Amino acid sequence: MTRSNASEEAKAVVRRNTEEVQGSGNFDVFEELFADDFVDHTPQPNCTPDKDGARGLYHALRAAFPDFHADIHWQVADGDLVTTYKTYHGTHEGVFLGVPPTGRKIHFETVDAMRVRNGKIAEHWGVANLFSLMQQLGAFSGGETQARGTE
Repeated sequence: MTRSNASEEAKAVVRRNTEEVQGSGNFDVFEELFADDFVDHTPQPNCTPDKDGARGLYHALRAAFPDFHADIHWQVADGDLVTTYKTYHGTHEGVFLGVPPTGRKIHFETVDAMRVRNGKIAEHWGVANLFSLMQQLGAFSGGETQARGTE
């Protein structure tokens, strides 16, 4: 298989995760796409850096934002490493990071890199704009005093 074909296949795996697991809540596909030894190098708050942690995060997002989905703006791959820039959207209908449901429509940007090994997501690095999300949920106004309280 050429490097170009490997990159395209890796991008397809990551896109399936974004669309079918995160966007549609299909956790059978999660089990198919994530390696058992998956490592998250940048886990989100209250999540472990492994497959169980990723599964828990996805369940928490789907519970808090039942219509959670992403618009993928672009993807690039270098061999088995796929970088994706996307904007997540949803309606806040469940508790998220301690914030009770507000009914607000939200959106926040994310850039992540996922290594795909043997057709499965094996590693993740990412940055999500949780500051913007928490502002939209009314968790804080974004001033210095409120930001210090989130440390």
